[in-house]
Amino acid sequence: MTVREQIEQRERETLSPYAMLVLNSRGRAHPEPEHAFRTAYQRDRDRIIHSKAFRRLKRKTQVFLAPERDHYRTRLTHTLEVAQIGRTVARALFLNEDLTEAIALAHDLGHAPFGHAGEFVLNELYAEGFNHTAQSLRIVEKLEKTHRGPGLNLTFEVRDGIANHSKGKGIILGMKEPGAVTLEGDIVAVCDAVAYINHDIDDALRGGIIRTSDLPGAAVEHLGDTSSERIDSMVLGIIEGSKEGTIDIARDVRESMRTLRDYLYNYVYPCETIHREIENAKKVLRELYAYLLSHPPEQVRCEGDPTDSLERKIVDFIAGMTDPYAMELYTRYLLPAAWKT
Repeated sequence: MTVREQIEQRERETLSPYAMLVLNSRGRAHPEPEHAFRTAYQRDRDRIIHSKAFRRLKRKTQVFLAPERDHYRTRLTHTLEVAQIGRTVARALFLNEDLTEAIALAHDLGHAPFGHAGEFVLNELYAEGFNHTAQSLRIVEKLEKTHRGPGLNLTFEVRDGIANHSKGKGIILGMKEPGAVTLEGDIVAVCDAVAYINHDIDDALRGGIIRTSDLPGAAVEHLGDTSSERIDSMVLGIIEGSKEGTIDIARDVRESMRTLRDYLYNYVYPCETIHREIENAKKVLRELYAYLLSHPPEQVRCEGDPTDSLERKIVDFIAGMTDPYAMELYTRYLLPAAWKT
């Protein structure tokens, strides 16, 4: 037996009956020979980590725009936290850790610069609409280039998990709605929320936007005084609340999570400091989109599928930018330059 076959056998012998075994995968859009020592989900994970889109996450906004200080979260550190929390839950429930990790690492590849502000602007400007979930799929299926051609040719289950990663809100709100086809995909959806609820509170405290005493007292008393304690409580709530082939959260933990999530949406995200910078970011991207549409660079016109419209190519170009690169192009194209003789 190859190393890969031994791993596949271990999955059959040790994982839950509800786990997605790699041997049961629906496979790739374009079949490939199996690898000697990596399963299909492990190869998906590695392709994502080595992609250019993944590397760009390190300079994309999570909540605080273009942070210069080292300790604020970026889209990359958020992604890594989701992957870590997701693997912990998957291991405790005897589900497929490799699949969970691959979905988590790819779930936010399609985020535009300046976070949800960038997503809002592109959706506003592009007639066909824009959201980061669809863009993440577009990246792994079409835009990322490898020696194999366009796209990363990921397995069906990873692509499905990416497409459904925003369904964690429904789990927190106790809404029963269709999610991913795998429990591993549902784990990523809810662990995405666990990560951002906790690290956005942590960053808001670090930025002086809120104080610890401002947090909802009952939720803090129930989940814990520190970010570490709260994550631990939430993870335990998912483990204890998930049963009979479903991913759920113990009711008391879910209510406290909802309280903290509501607090973020009511008092942190709309605060003057963040709102002011979001409006500035929207202005940058609106003007940059208009300029690129009327002055498309050669690299944009020649990239992508020849059947794509110029508007589609401009959206892909802007969505792929990091925060600093978007500001660099804005300065280059739309701000007056000092006269040089």
